[in-house]
Amino acid sequence: MGKEQPKNDSRLERLQKILAHAGVASRRACEQLILEGHVQVNGKTVTELGSKADPRRDEITVDFEPIRRESSVYVLLNKPKGYVTTVKDEAGRPTVMALVQGIPARIYPVGRLDFNSEGLLLLTNDGELAHRLTDPDHEVAKVYLVKVHRMVTPEQIKELEGGFRLDGRRLKPCRIEIAEKAQNPWLKVTLTEGKNLQLRRMFAAIGHPVSKLRRVQFGPIADPRLKPGEWRFLNAGEINAITSM
Repeated sequence: MGKEQPKNDSRLERLQKILAHAGVASRRACEQLILEGHVQVNGKTVTELGSKADPRRDEITVDFEPIRRESSVYVLLNKPKGYVTTVKDEAGRPTVMALVQGIPARIYPVGRLDFNSEGLLLLTNDGELAHRLTDPDHEVAKVYLVKVHRMVTPEQIKELEGGFRLDGRRLKPCRIEIAEKAQNPWLKVTLTEGKNLQLRRMFAAIGHPVSKLRRVQFGPIADPRLKPGEWRFLNAGEINAITSM
């Protein structure tokens, strides 16, 4: 058992950070575990998000099972349509975890792609990285190919790029290029934030509903050869690129 540490002890870390580092879940999911009473420190259940512990001395458990720090694992999946980007789904829909079985680590999706969207998705047990990559303040660029109904006008592109208003707040600026001219064109869109169904809602709001949506790049990571439903581990260069952002 660990001893109680002074509050100003530099060895103390926030409990959700310790859990995320151990690969339990993303930092936000770890916060929820704490709030719901699933986490214990030295046998005592902790439910306050400001709580700290010493990961080297304190016994930290989740539902009274000791946490163990796993080696960091980084996976790139080309998500097909028809899967949700969660570890579990209360509605019983298939999740992306069914596509990446056999990995000896508790990985989870970084961010999300909606049920009908496809494309590149990172999964990891590195909770700190997952938090950094999904925090809008870090402005990690994500690139999408979007097929919309009818050609958008230059004025509409300018309106969307400048910071479109959605749910009463202005979104961060984005970049939009014409990837393929057609009656129903493909657009290349670069975002640095990802609100729920953001692209679908943006284009629907200006009268150009999305029929297909595919993410083709996440930060510095891209792989046009990876087929829908396939996955692979990131190589050393990609890991260095993504973790040094």
